[in-house]
Amino acid sequence: MNKKIFFTLAFLIIGKSLVNSQSPYISKVFEYRPAPGQFVNMLPQYEVGDTQADMDRKAEESISDDNGVLISLGGYGGYIIFGFDHPVINVPGAYDFKILGNAIISTPPGATRDGGNCEPGIVLVSYDLNGNGIPDDQWYELAGSEYFKPETVNNYHITYFKPDENKIPTPDPNYPFLSDTTYIKWTDNQGDEGYISRNVFHSHPYYPQWIDAETLFFEGNKLANNYLDLSGTGSLFVQYAYPWGYADNYPNTDERSNFNIEWAVDSNGNSVFLPAIHFVKVYTAVNQYCGWLGETSTEIMGAEDLHPHAVYIKENQINKTILLIDNPAKEFLIIVSYEQQNIDIYDYLGRKQFSFELKSGTNYIPCGQLSNGIHLIKNENFTVKFVKL
Repeated sequence: MNKKIFFTLAFLIIGKSLVNSQSPYISKVFEYRPAPGQFVNMLPQYEVGDTQADMDRKAEESISDDNGVLISLGGYGGYIIFGFDHPVINVPGAYDFKILGNAIISTPPGATRDGGNCEPGIVLVSYDLNGNGIPDDQWYELAGSEYFKPETVNNYHITYFKPDENKIPTPDPNYPFLSDTTYIKWTDNQGDEGYISRNVFHSHPYYPQWIDAETLFFEGNKLANNYLDLSGTGSLFVQYAYPWGYADNYPNTDERSNFNIEWAVDSNGNSVFLPAIHFVKVYTAVNQYCGWLGETSTEIMGAEDLHPHAVYIKENQINKTILLIDNPAKEFLIIVSYEQQNIDIYDYLGRKQFSFELKSGTNYIPCGQLSNGIHLIKNENFTVKFVKL
């Protein structure tokens, strides 16, 4: 049976100047914690003496606003946690935000699915229930196309071991691009173990150099491998895209790089209702090594709220919730109500213009007859301002 989380919220559209002050892009990186990988310590660039705070700041400088600079999450489990300067609203039936990566679709002839350079990352979201502005509340996975498939491993754990950078390398004579096939060891809770190899294209350290710990531990769900060696000799790898629901899985211009908060599920796979989210976590979702391409590592270069003009405030006393989608409004007010209720529309001088009965769900209210300027939506519990153009 589906579980729902209900929050007491009212949504407030408060005028064009304030709405435009919100950025649709990432404003804050709370934590950047990559797993080992060939682009770790490069995207972003590590400098001797950098701390975790320094690397969080560098990651933020890369992917915040519309800077569009790639960062790498490394191998399986490597993650980043970020947020916007406002909550991202859950608009019913619509995509809510986009995550930007560097996926490329170059499907080979005869293939039955899209493929190219697709390095999927699992996406989780969180609502700031305790209101402290930091991501310490419950996380909910956005269940993509692979979530309920038997090939997906739930509660996967992996441990990476810090390498001795001075150890004798073990190259592979059959694959001259691999300079050390036993570089960074890993073990998991499925009884498997292996290595992230070092290749001749990247000779710098792959283990995050600002982390002193001798091991790195990550956990989550793991997707099935998505690569295929079309050559059979390790020279032509294709990483296939999953149908939907993962970061760095489809090009940024494709709607399949968009995400819907309505996909959120709890740890038991039950759907949950989140009216908005404050924090996003992305982690590399596969544990695979693709020859000369190296480990599969999710890269991201930003994220975008797809409807940043929806704004809300929380009032503990209000027991009825509505969401205004567009601000300013032109021909229609688009209002989502979570229950049937009556509202009145007033001009800013307090003169009643008309009344309307909201149904539970999405309501389209003609407002072309209203004069331009600020108006009020009222009922017995709340007052909401909006701008009519």
